[in-house]
Amino acid sequence: MAFKNPFRSSDKAKTPMETEHQNKETTANFLDEMANQQLDTDNADTTADAPQAETAPQLTELEQLALDLETKQSEISVLNDKNLRLFAEFDNFRKRSAKEKLELLQMAGSGTITNLLPVLDDMDRASANNANVNDPEAVKQGMELIRHKFMNLLSAQGVKAMNAKGEPFDPELHEAITKAPAPSPDLKGKVLDVVENGYTMNDKVIRYAKVVVGE
Repeated sequence: MAFKNPFRSSDKAKTPMETEHQNKETTANFLDEMANQQLDTDNADTTADAPQAETAPQLTELEQLALDLETKQSEISVLNDKNLRLFAEFDNFRKRSAKEKLELLQMAGSGTITNLLPVLDDMDRASANNANVNDPEAVKQGMELIRHKFMNLLSAQGVKAMNAKGEPFDPELHEAITKAPAPSPDLKGKVLDVVENGYTMNDKVIRYAKVVVGE
């Protein structure tokens, strides 16, 4: 089979319009080919640049150290602020506790004093009433009632009077202010008289009894 040579001129002469049409077609094909080549080149460049855009920039050792230092300084600042707040709270707590303790000591006996005030009221009323009473026995009975009420209040607070007279002298309970001859041998070394009563509170001595001891 015979092949036609594309580069061989046709035996038939072409008209000018056919020649012009062929030239335009050749030029269009050439431009399309160039455009396709440029598109392939752009796609290749984009593919080559893509990994570089996705890769994060690497920090140098000095930059990394500076970043770590900034982070640690921020953490230290937060801890310092927390420490200052805790110290301020503790200082306020210490001052408040000291104030409450002082107030507690100052008002420790307020309950006892409040309980004793009715006795003072009875004494005031007795003094006002005694000015118009001529009967000594009535005055005596009034004082006994007041004393009895007062002793009941002391007993409610755990206070008891010592019974020292006739007991052997005990330096843990008694305070000897003087000595006197004993009326009988069995009273030697014992309490002959009580000058001031002693008192205990919850079985603990709060005042020693002042006594006279026989010898």
